[in-house]
Amino acid sequence: MKANDLFDMRGEIAVVTGAASGIGRAIADVLAANGATVAMLDIDGAALEASAAEIRSAGGAVEPHVVDVADRNRLRSVIDDIVLRHGACDAFVANAGISGGPNVRTEAGAIEMVADEAWERVIAINLSSTFYAIQAVARHMKARRSGRIVAVASIAGMRGDPMVGYSYAASKAGVANLVRQASWEFAPFNVTINAIAPGPFRTNIAGGRINKPEIEAMFAATVPLNRIAHTDEIKGLALLLASRASSYMTGAIIPIDGGTTAI
Repeated sequence: MKANDLFDMRGEIAVVTGAASGIGRAIADVLAANGATVAMLDIDGAALEASAAEIRSAGGAVEPHVVDVADRNRLRSVIDDIVLRHGACDAFVANAGISGGPNVRTEAGAIEMVADEAWERVIAINLSSTFYAIQAVARHMKARRSGRIVAVASIAGMRGDPMVGYSYAASKAGVANLVRQASWEFAPFNVTINAIAPGPFRTNIAGGRINKPEIEAMFAATVPLNRIAHTDEIKGLALLLASRASSYMTGAIIPIDGGTTAI
């Protein structure tokens, strides 16, 4: 079988949350470029429309949906509507997430400084919305006995990480174990679920602070490849896990981190 056949997503329906920018946008790009019709979900309507227009101009098929993933009823309704209109969801990528605030090396990031509201907001978006999204799409995939789910976790959820805040690390660890737990339930239905665990990528999370030279240098110093990643570098792994090429992979948490977790 040729590589093009393994990664061919023509005729398939994919859904990506947090798709207007960063890692989510890169994933929407690659799935559309390989033939999928991609439903792009994001809270930022203007950025979402701009990204969707760019993907269409490159020949991709996309449909934007303005959604706050923390609104679980709206999230469930949109997922149900997509499946109803298209007849299926073949691949689902739960990517939406936000920063957990100051890292634990700073006075502002100390555990006693973490506000209740800040903790609850990060857990709601990074962990709870991932659970609700998987819950909603799994019902349809299990009924069809087919589907591929990808969650975006983080290497900060695989071990302690002094570069991030408490809520971010906790939420991403929760995502990783949610994926492991769900893999046992979904396997008999021929539904796979895996997680991507990125290291430092050049995105707009936390207001794009990683793009500041001094912050970038701090992150790069923790990476054996001595640099942070461009979002295009997520595309190969995302396509693998969202396509039929990963048919015998489930319950895996795969780091893409320039070697950071190998240290």
